Amino acid sequence: QVQLVESGGGLVHAGESLKLSCAATAGMVASDYMAWYRQAPGKERELVAAITTDGAPYYPDSVKGRFTISSDVPKKMLYLQMDDLKPEDAAAYYCNKRFRPYVSWGQGAQVTVSS
Repeated sequence: QVQLVESGGGLVHAGESLKLSCAATAGMVASDYMAWYRQAPGKERELVAAITTDGAPYYPDSVKGRFTISSDVPKKMLYLQMDDLKPEDAAAYYCNKRFRPYVSWGQGAQVTVSS
């Protein structure tokens, strides 16, 4: 069974940085188009970054220039560097495949940003 374990969340002030990590079992990072998502209370889950197996990134306008997605295939790890964090970035962050069918969601990494 594939497992996803996110870590690295925390409480920061606006303008500060955090780096999230995602440990994926099996060969997902090597073989799948991976992504980071976030979900704030009362809101739908949204895509914040994606990376192809060739390393090509995608970012929506809301985080472009501030977030950087990367992967380490041998370590089966996915990362999300978040710079210049804003209060609206506060959410639970999850990693998973870019497209359905998703694998079981992990517990997420909680990010809190104080203004």
